[in-house]
Amino acid sequence: MGKYFYQQKKKKKAQKEKTNAGRLKSVRISPRISKHDLETKALLAKKFLKKDYKVRVEVFLKGREKALSNFAKDKLENFLQEIEKEIKIKEEGKLKRTPRGMEIMISRK
Repeated sequence: MGKYFYQQKKKKKAQKEKTNAGRLKSVRISPRISKHDLETKALLAKKFLKKDYKVRVEVFLKGREKALSNFAKDKLENFLQEIEKEIKIKEEGKLKRTPRGMEIMISRK
């Protein structure tokens, strides 16, 4: 009886490993992020993309920053350009506005 349950447990675990659940990483940036910090976050996103994760890039806006969404969009575009210097990326969807800012999903081509 114990051996049977052990084998069933192993089969379930193997099935879980085959699915892509949990293959999403998130990187959060701010519109007032410095150039060096932006490069550091881009390096982190590149590392995730090289391991074939999908990456959700979030631009977090607070207070009056929500009125300056064009500035935040420019930061996000700079971030994506920084990543594309080394890795070809594809956008999994359009830039979405959320109550707390913006987000976009990217993956490796």
